[in-house]
Amino acid sequence: MRRPSGSVNFDNHGRVVLVSGGASGIGRAVCEGFAASGAQVVCMDVASPTSDPLDTRITFLKGDTSQESDCQSVVEETVKRFGGLDILVNNAAVQPPTSYVSLHQVDSSDWQRMLSINLSGYHYLAKHALRPMLEQRSGVIINMASGQAHRTARQVPCYGPIKAANIMQSMQWGVEYARDGIRVVSVSPGAINTSLVRASLEAQGGPQKLANRHPLGRIGEPEEIAAAVLWLASPGASFITATDLQVDGGLGAFGAFAEPYAEG
Repeated sequence: MRRPSGSVNFDNHGRVVLVSGGASGIGRAVCEGFAASGAQVVCMDVASPTSDPLDTRITFLKGDTSQESDCQSVVEETVKRFGGLDILVNNAAVQPPTSYVSLHQVDSSDWQRMLSINLSGYHYLAKHALRPMLEQRSGVIINMASGQAHRTARQVPCYGPIKAANIMQSMQWGVEYARDGIRVVSVSPGAINTSLVRASLEAQGGPQKLANRHPLGRIGEPEEIAAAVLWLASPGASFITATDLQVDGGLGAFGAFAEPYAEG
């Protein structure tokens, strides 16, 4: 099933956006979406996409979100260059193929790596982004969670629990800073056409089987997640905070006990 054609336009002229893990996948689509809508965009990533350079409207700052010092310096450099910070998108995350095992088989290095990037990284960037946002008395923080935060399967003992914690981070921060003009939300994608998902397709039964688990009959595209992020960051979502938006093609509503869709 094809996605509908057409797009929604947003106006982000005069806004400054920082996206972690923005060099590829969903993060890159988010960067490009904000840049196309007029924002000043900063992409924070551990490595520059040299084979496919970023849009010239996007500023690249190298940084490792698992290191608080990197998070602080990137936020400070963003504010120095552009005069403020309006939107933070916490997106950088990893899910090593070797983590698809039962809990008693998890290598501690995989657990620590996911914990430091997928959870601590969100904490560090938000901690330092909140300082200029509090001075401005305005801002939006969007945490990229996952459909795995809401449901689970066998042999995924690490990623889902950490992504569930990302949702709770959004809820707690959203409540904490609601009276300071700062909104905090999370987005939980279903299976999206990224390199991370493509690398694990065989473990998930192949592309058609994975697509067929979604009631819409396909996996999503990074641009569809970016569109949700841009909407949540827009004035149109001004009464939305401390909650999660599932952008998953209906996956979360389809019970495991339901009769499978016919493949094809």
